[in-house]
Amino acid sequence: MLLSSFWSHPLVETAGYFSVTVLCLVVSMVIFEIVTKYKNWEEIKNGNVAVALATGGKIFGVANIFRHSIEQHSSLPEMLAWGGFGFFLLIMAYWLFEFLTPRFNVDEEIGNGNRAVGLISLIISVGLSYVISASIT
Repeated sequence: MLLSSFWSHPLVETAGYFSVTVLCLVVSMVIFEIVTKYKNWEEIKNGNVAVALATGGKIFGVANIFRHSIEQHSSLPEMLAWGGFGFFLLIMAYWLFEFLTPRFNVDEEIGNGNRAVGLISLIISVGLSYVISASIT
């Protein structure tokens, strides 16, 4: 009985959800690193503001999706499943953004420091994370 009350304590649940979400965020950043043509953290270290904007939007987007998944689901496996699905949709949105801009290559523009494209990428990631979050039931 004591052990079950420990795991259901709000502080323990919060620490658990936080830890799992941070792990999912790290995994999502690794996946984004693989998907993009530039090296996110190397470019940020070198002062590429466009990459920082785009990466910040991705981080916010993923965190927003998992925030909503935590609110909507009472178990960790459900939260992970819906959060993972939401992240998958965010990756699809990233590829859709690339596809819908045939006049230029989004990855190349961001990698080259085009802040306007980085800002639009941030706004798309954040905006679509709200749409994805609203659809998580």
